[in-house]
Amino acid sequence: MVLITGCASMPDSGDVQVVKASPRADAQVRVHPVAPRKGAEAQDIIDGFLEAMTSDDADFATARAYLSPEKSRTWQPQKSTTVLAVAPTTSFQPQANASGQLGKGYLMSGTQIAKIDDQQAYQAVAPEDYRFPIHVSRQGGADGEWRIDSLPDGLVLGQSDFQRNYRPVNKYYFASGRNTVVADPVFIQQRMDPVTKMDPVTQSVKALLDGPTNWLKPVVESRFPSGTALAKGVTSLTVDDRDVLKVPLNEKAANAGHAQCRKMAAQIMFTLKDLSAVRVAQIELQRPDGSQLCMLADGQEKEYASDQSAAGAKQYFVNEKNQLAVLNANDKETAVPEPVPGPMGTGQLPVGGIAVARDERTAAAVSTDSAKLYVEPVTMSGDIVQPVYISRGKLQHDRLTAPSWDGRGDLWFADRDLAGPALLRRPAGQELPQKVTIAPGLDGARIHSVKVAADGTRIALLLAKGGKTTLYIGRVERTGTQSDPVVSVDGLLPAAPQMVDVKAVSWAGPSRLVVVGRESGGVEQVRYIQTDGSTSASSVLPGLNQVVSIAASNNEGQPLVAHSTTDGIVRLPTGATWQMVVGVGKGTSPVYPG
Repeated sequence: MVLITGCASMPDSGDVQVVKASPRADAQVRVHPVAPRKGAEAQDIIDGFLEAMTSDDADFATARAYLSPEKSRTWQPQKSTTVLAVAPTTSFQPQANASGQLGKGYLMSGTQIAKIDDQQAYQAVAPEDYRFPIHVSRQGGADGEWRIDSLPDGLVLGQSDFQRNYRPVNKYYFASGRNTVVADPVFIQQRMDPVTKMDPVTQSVKALLDGPTNWLKPVVESRFPSGTALAKGVTSLTVDDRDVLKVPLNEKAANAGHAQCRKMAAQIMFTLKDLSAVRVAQIELQRPDGSQLCMLADGQEKEYASDQSAAGAKQYFVNEKNQLAVLNANDKETAVPEPVPGPMGTGQLPVGGIAVARDERTAAAVSTDSAKLYVEPVTMSGDIVQPVYISRGKLQHDRLTAPSWDGRGDLWFADRDLAGPALLRRPAGQELPQKVTIAPGLDGARIHSVKVAADGTRIALLLAKGGKTTLYIGRVERTGTQSDPVVSVDGLLPAAPQMVDVKAVSWAGPSRLVVVGRESGGVEQVRYIQTDGSTSASSVLPGLNQVVSIAASNNEGQPLVAHSTTDGIVRLPTGATWQMVVGVGKGTSPVYPG
């Protein structure tokens, strides 16, 4: 296998380096596989095949050359991808193949950290042993060439090779019954897809048209008519010299109305925003005959964003007097905290954990003893109203968590009362909170923190059990009628299984979280994690000691804000280091609206 750095073709001079696998994730590295040499030993065939799997040659032709004719025809590399911490190793294991044919058996092994299914959805798992047998036999008699005749479908890649070959992309669908979009993360090939021969733009659009992943499907809808696909024969979508992307669709979309078509185009525009190397000024959807369905200009898709307030959102915190205050400063100035209007800012109502509504007109806060939840305006003065909820927990840590607002105007929080723990939601415009069912249940775990996404369809829960706190992502399902809705959280998945303890979490974009935690045997760190549990080498942020809480905006250009018991309230502008904005002992609980 030939590795060429920073170049898509063979260099004119210099040495050719044979490697087993790329040592690190680098999108500029191209791995060119080498076909099996005549007379190669069985172990060489195994090694060559594992190396060829890390390449992206068309239809994995070189990898198939290491297989027996029958296995080459039936092997399905696109079925799934198993991600190991490092490239798989092999060891000799005497055995026969499934038909009893004598040959040589090998055990492929490693530590599995994730799996990508046939929908291109990534699912992280707690590190676990991966073991799978491979069998080789001579083809064409005793003097024939060794070839692999038994192995699993799909690819098996080390993490560095996976990150080199694949990249995350968010597909976008509409939240069920609403005109706001929800991100659905998948992985596509960095360059050309070996099976479909599609470039990243075309891969992204095809993945969108294929529909939402199974996990998200119960809570989202596509505005594309059922069965919509790229027009027959379309394998490449290119932006023209006016930055217009023309997308020919099949006959299933030919009769879409103008309003529906614009939403279809918005789904594509949102999806392609993740491909930073591609500049799309306008999307034109076309019928199979090339006639125009509709057009959508860059920026027009924003009317369907789930969080309309993220761009200019302020940073809030609780000052040393237990008042809700706001930091009115940009990244380059000294922050000047100012208490907000209303009882939460005047000191009439001392507050603990807080959440500011996304329109920044209302705030919710628990009392300093965590027993009562209040909802009050923060734009005008007024009298203190009665709490909207009171916990009966006997100890402070058995009472209420800090609340969280979604983009629908619903307020979420948890009561940790040992006698009746519950996840609760206070619907917009209503006074009384309602219990939310969690299926299939928490299995003895307690809710430590609640953070709901702006789209209102996903929720991040920190669950404490056995002295450890872990991060899960759940799906918010809404059934019943408009007058009698039933809301539940289902499909809980671990979002940071590699971390043995998570202290704090915040949403940091459409499908990204920022977490504070530590891995087994490691030190505490602040890092970004995708909602599917995937990470990258660049996701670890500058170190910060003794972090108690952290906050991020859905606008990824806004700085992170954190509370450290040793540094006070600090923030991290893009490309900078942590900067203190409020001294030690002068404030806690920094938040953005949400």
